[in-house]
Formats: sequence, C-alpha cells, structure tokens
Amino acid sequence: MDRLDNTVRPYAWGSTTAIPQLLGVEPSGEPQAEMWMGAHPGAPSRTARGTLVEVIESGPERELGAEAVAKFGPHLPFLLKILAAGAPLSLQVHPNLQQAQEGYAEEERRGVPVDAPHRNYRDANHKPELICALTEFDGLCGFRAPSEAADLLAALDVDSLKPYVDLLHARPEEAALREVLTAILTAAPEEMAHTVAEAAAACTRLGGDHAPYAGIAHHYPGDPGVLAAMLLNHVRLQPGEALFLGAGIPHAYLSGLGVEIMANSDNVLRCGLTPKHVDVPELLRIVRFEAGDPGVLRPEAAPDGEEVYETPIDEFRLSRYVLPEGTTAHDLSLRTPQILLCTAGSVRAGDQKLTAGQSVFVPAGEKTEVSGAGTVFRATVVV
Repeated sequence: MDRLDNTVRPYAWGSTTAIPQLLGVEPSGEPQAEMWMGAHPGAPSRTARGTLVEVIESGPERELGAEAVAKFGPHLPFLLKILAAGAPLSLQVHPNLQQAQEGYAEEERRGVPVDAPHRNYRDANHKPELICALTEFDGLCGFRAPSEAADLLAALDVDSLKPYVDLLHARPEEAALREVLTAILTAAPEEMAHTVAEAAAACTRLGGDHAPYAGIAHHYPGDPGVLAAMLLNHVRLQPGEALFLGAGIPHAYLSGLGVEIMANSDNVLRCGLTPKHVDVPELLRIVRFEAGDPGVLRPEAAPDGEEVYETPIDEFRLSRYVLPEGTTAHDLSLRTPQILLCTAGSVRAGDQKLTAGQSVFVPAGEKTEVSGAGTVFRATVVV
C-alpha cells in the first residue's frame, strides 16, 4: 500500500477555499480546482517508490493484477479527483471510444500537434465520468425537453430569441435541439453577445429558475454558451448524490465540491463558457440530441456497508463506506487495484492513517482492512 502525494491543479474556475477546507489547511488565495489521484502522465500521484506511473511500469501485473492488465493494458484505466468548482466549467461533451479512436487517428494523420490549442483528440480513449457531491453541487446535464427549454427562453421576452422558441415548439425533439444549438453556436458574435446580454439581464430580473443562468453570464458575458446552457437540465445534487456522464451528453459543473472519477482520457469537445477552441462541426457530430431526465444516482448500502454508484462501463467503479464510530473493520481486499480516499473523519486503511483529503494506492490482491469513523471512497475497475 502506497500513501499518495497528489497534485492540485490551479485552474481559473477553481474555488479558493473548498479544497483547503477539506484538507484542513490555510487557503493560499489562489484557485484550487482539482486534486488528481492516479497515474495520469500530466500529474501522476507520488509515492515513496516513485510516481504512480513508475510504480505501475515497474510491474504492471504485480500492481494492477493479471485480469486488469489483460482487459485494459498495463496502465491504470481511471483517474480519481477531488473537484472544487468556484465558477462554471466549460460546457462540453466527450466522444465514445470509436469516435475517439477515429478522431485521434485523423488528427495524427493530419499532423496536428497533440498540444495544439485547436486539437480535439489528445488520446484515443473515451472519457465517461461520474461526479459525486461532497457538498451541495450544481451542474448542467443533458438536454431538457424542447418544450421546457422554449418556455424558459420565452419568459425572457427577448425578441432575438423568439425564432429559437418557435423552432423548439415546431420541430421533432432531436431536430429542434440540433437546429437551435447550431443556430446559437454559429450566430454572428456581435449579435450573439447582444442577445446574451439581454437574456442575462432578464434572468437577473426574473430570478427563480432563471437565476443560475444570470450567474453563468456573470462569469462569461456575451458567451453563446449561456444560451446553450438554457437547453440543458439544471441539477442540484445533495451530498452523496451523483451523476454519470456518458458519451455525447452535454454537461457543465457550476459550483460545489465533489469526488470525480473518469476513464484516463483528456478528450473534450467544448460548446461554450470558455475562451478555448470550439469546433462546431465536430461538436455537432458528437452530441447526442436526446432529451431526458439527468438520472441522479443514489446508492444503497450492501450488507457489508459498501455503497456502489452503478455505471455501465468497466474502466472504473466508485463506491463509498460511511463508517460510524465503533464499527468493526471492513475487509476491502480485491484482486484489482484500488485507490482509497478519505473525505471525512479519520480512518485507518491497512497501516496508514487517513484524514480528509488523504489517499492510498492498494495493489491488486493486497489484503486491506479499513476501520475508524469517517467516509472512505473506493475507486477500482471491473474485470
């Protein structure tokens, strides 16, 4: 078992206080957006044996187990994070595995540098992800029904939005969402900035269901993503609730602290709320124009106390143990690799004492027990 020393990424949208409060340290005054736990080459966790990348490369089957290596290759297939949003993240979608492989191969063929700002596919992997709230957590996830989006826009009483309202009422669901999102993202920038400013003022005036979009516009004035966001479901997670975000689902995190896990990929296609590159034709090819309920996940405890967040993919499996004072030790031994993360209280994992924000890597097959009083998240794979 290896105690992990993890990197905190200072992205501009990060909260200045949430991660320091979790860790029990003084804020630096700088944004602290994500703490990465895993073997992503961009910021691998450090251990007494070297980086987690080096540890796994020194003996993939010893560290990951033969079954995981056979299924996923000699790499840890997930990345675990603590995410702290102090401002909205970009509105985005992720490709499925085939789209990622084809997109990566095509950009490689065209010689687009992997670190180029206009590059869409930085690897050949998909990026399904799961976010579990540690505090109240606001986000956008999937398209709302076109009629609901039309009502939300119509209430703003902005003349330049009325064609969108008409489209949302007149077309079949998929066609309506596609046409309106395309129109928003391809409108003349100056005209769109004026429309967004009018819409933002109306959202501020109306409040209620419109209030979140006034907040988004405050951070991204004039950005077409403000209107695109109004096509999506607004979700407010309570602590312990989660969202699974599969391929093609437009989404954005707005505020709050959570535990996030994803396949080990960096493929993002952006829709807005960002100064970064937006490839509209490729984005429209990847987006799934399907309206529906965002599907909030609420786990139920198994007899051994494990609460599992069920997802349809195998690269990661996230669960948690909420340990009250005086509980007996839980056997967490698995034949797959694990990262254990404490998010509250004080627990003991094997010979390691963990407090909030501390984590360990457990090699496949290593006997592991957890005890104490607190909350522990377990990240592993399905083989």
